[in-house]
Amino acid sequence: MLELDLGSEAETSALARSLAELLEAGDVVGLEGGLGAGKTTFTREAMYGLGVGEATAVTSPTFALLHQYEGRLPIGHADLYRLVDEIELEELGLDELLHDGAVLFVEWGRKFPEMAARTALWIDLEIVSDHARRVRLRSASPRGDAIIGALRRRLSG
Repeated sequence: MLELDLGSEAETSALARSLAELLEAGDVVGLEGGLGAGKTTFTREAMYGLGVGEATAVTSPTFALLHQYEGRLPIGHADLYRLVDEIELEELGLDELLHDGAVLFVEWGRKFPEMAARTALWIDLEIVSDHARRVRLRSASPRGDAIIGALRRRLSG
């Protein structure tokens, strides 16, 4: 696990962009945190780090359920909060995106054991103050261990 206190949106952006440089096709990143904790902000900054143009509006997929973007890799951003069962999850098409080499950012992924099992890395965002966040990156697989190890080296070097 890697835990960091981020004192500003700029620090959150820097972390998300550093993480993005490490992501590869097929990586699934789960995001957790309360309303307003910064899940969409973190995802937006990671997408910019993955090469999505900064003029592109990256918004929460709460009602659309899934937004897709193109960067150096295809990218999916899903919000599973409103899904009820595995059938709806399957119909969303996340497996096809992964098969096509996408990176997925998934909010509320722990609702579905199958999705949780595919997640390499969990990012938990906690509100500390109006501008500060505490972020915990937790590995869920050997790939997650590799990402955290590489990120730790980047941050210390």
